[in-house]
Amino acid sequence: MNPLRGITLKIMSAVAFVVMASLVKQVSGTIPAGEAVFFRSLFAMPVIFIWLAMRGEVRGGIRTVRPMGHFFRGFAGTAAMGFGFAGLGLLPLPEVTAIGYASPLLTVVFAAMFLNETVGPFRIGMVLVGLVGVIIVLSPRLGVAGGDLTTAQMLGATVTLMGAVCGALAQVFVRKMVAVEKTSAIVFWFSFTSAVLSLATIPFGWAIPGPLTLCLLILTGLCGGIGQILLTSSYRHADASLIAPFEYSSMLFALMIGYFVFAEVPTAAMLIGAAIIIAAGIGIILRERYLGLNRADQRKSTTPQG
Repeated sequence: MNPLRGITLKIMSAVAFVVMASLVKQVSGTIPAGEAVFFRSLFAMPVIFIWLAMRGEVRGGIRTVRPMGHFFRGFAGTAAMGFGFAGLGLLPLPEVTAIGYASPLLTVVFAAMFLNETVGPFRIGMVLVGLVGVIIVLSPRLGVAGGDLTTAQMLGATVTLMGAVCGALAQVFVRKMVAVEKTSAIVFWFSFTSAVLSLATIPFGWAIPGPLTLCLLILTGLCGGIGQILLTSSYRHADASLIAPFEYSSMLFALMIGYFVFAEVPTAAMLIGAAIIIAAGIGIILRERYLGLNRADQRKSTTPQG
């Protein structure tokens, strides 16, 4: 275990995913969301494949015993990506990032509904607090708190929230699959499935990218693949409860890129709402860490000493 390395890899993965999102935003004026999903998924696969080859895990790493599980996970994940990419073309990058933080909160709710996981009062309270933060972020875009309201902004808020919901459903499928599937298989087959499923959006209109746009689309896939590898590797070096809060470092990078690249000035509602969502998410993570330590202590105290 090397906690510092795990934290560093986690932050690097956050940077990779924010850069990926900014590339999608850059091409969103000419490239439909479905087409962006295709390139992101297609060009992530070679990166993942090379990573598995370097580890000598190509054959075993992508072997699966639950093909339909990958399909359902891929369907939910592809929808989440598509809605999120559509939101990037309509809303500022930091707002899309903040709304995306609703996904792990909703995962708690869906896990209780579909996986029969026990959810105590503390986690329920933190989820409700986090959803209040989501409402605060969304309020200017839905006409609740005034501001410059446009149809595009309302649509952007709606599709981004739908992306968070689909992302939470995808995580529920992942939780069911990790008991029988390797992480590398889940990562690889998601990219494959989403690349195939995204082709269904061709009838809705795809554009032929120019040379620069094509390069940006390819970089989108490379960043996505690299980010996934960094994220997966980070959990090899430290406990999930330790490094998970560093996921929220992506907000800092989103604010910086949004301001310096896209001239997006964050609103007070966005900053306040994001702070509440992040606080709720970290609260759940710390609570899980506390409960995990308690369970470990209980197991030790009941283990016969030889």
